[in-house]
Amino acid sequence: MKAEDVKVYREVQKSAELAIKAIETISEKVYDDTLAMQISRQMIKYSDLRGRALDKLLQGKAQPYKKNMVAEAFRAGEIHSRTLLDNSTSHIAELLIEGSNRNITEMCRTLNHNPLAGDGAVEMAKELMDFEAKNIARTKKFL
Repeated sequence: MKAEDVKVYREVQKSAELAIKAIETISEKVYDDTLAMQISRQMIKYSDLRGRALDKLLQGKAQPYKKNMVAEAFRAGEIHSRTLLDNSTSHIAELLIEGSNRNITEMCRTLNHNPLAGDGAVEMAKELMDFEAKNIARTKKFL
């Protein structure tokens, strides 16, 4: 497996892992049943993407993305602090949209820095970006 492919698959895995962690953290604050159902469905897709990226990395005998516990704790703390005074559905939707935008930006950056990545890795990265764009569109109705 090419180094560029490894970087792209790791970024897919990382983005999906961070999104899953964010959903786990924020889901306890969601009181709108429709939004709760939407983020549950998102979690399933993120889990699928994370698993497929991890499989590709392991098949290529590459090291998968290693969780950074400090970064995860920081992100969870950030979510808790940003919802402490305002846990309205609209505010939570805004936080979810910000997370999806951040994932799209990071994937674009990774693809731009790895122009020689193979079709499979690029396709999976684009699948993640398309999924994030759809998440944003679906979540806007809760603003």
